[in-house]
Amino acid sequence: MVIVKIGGGEDLNLAGIIRGLAELVEPMIIVHGANGARDDLAARLGQEVRTLTSVSGYPSVYSDAPALDLLMMAYAGLRNKRLVELCQQHGLDAVGLCGLDGGVIRARRNRGIRVQEDGRRRLVRDLSGKPVEVNRKLLGLLLDAGHVPLLTVPLLDEQGRAVNSENDEVVRLLQAAFKAETVLQFMGAPGLLRDPDDPSSVIRHLDATACATWEGRLGGRIRRKLRALHKLLDNNPVTVLIGDGRCDDPVPNLLAGRCTTAVGVAA
Repeated sequence: MVIVKIGGGEDLNLAGIIRGLAELVEPMIIVHGANGARDDLAARLGQEVRTLTSVSGYPSVYSDAPALDLLMMAYAGLRNKRLVELCQQHGLDAVGLCGLDGGVIRARRNRGIRVQEDGRRRLVRDLSGKPVEVNRKLLGLLLDAGHVPLLTVPLLDEQGRAVNSENDEVVRLLQAAFKAETVLQFMGAPGLLRDPDDPSSVIRHLDATACATWEGRLGGRIRRKLRALHKLLDNNPVTVLIGDGRCDDPVPNLLAGRCTTAVGVAA
């Protein structure tokens, strides 16, 4: 079993990624983003995409009702169905779902994000949550029938409402549920970078301890990615390859080791 995460940047070679995945023989589940499509749609609609940074330094997108509408249009709509289309063109019989469909990914609503604004701390509540449960029966039926589940946000919370979440956390939950030995992640960079402005600064090898170390040194989105990766690797025999989804042949490039390789070991 392989879990695949496709980032949401508009510069990714989606056709190349899907073409390469179609060459793999293992069953797979694909999780994808669509932040580029969301930002483009928001600009066309004149809607702001607001980012919050917690007091501990982790950024996240503020998810109110209008933001959830954007999420459904860009992630569960446009990007999901275009990826299903690409999969079908390359022989992958994909079924596109968001977490709401069949309760395939359920979440626990966040109690709030503590932020500091104008010198004061306050608690901001929104429509976001943490993934906590996979509908393994539904995904198993799809996999057994030869389909490729293609998953994205929003997820389903305890009250049956849509919530935003982090795809890195969704990947971790799926890996645990299916005991996948390999996770492939495609992003808009040649790997996790020490310096976001220097594409040659790829962190080539990581384990759980190194993730914690780099998390303490780096800021921005990569800090959140390192925290999720630390959780994924900790006491878990899994190999995670994180690399460039923009090149001509993203999958062979990743499998050849031109990426960040993160390895976890069993307790």
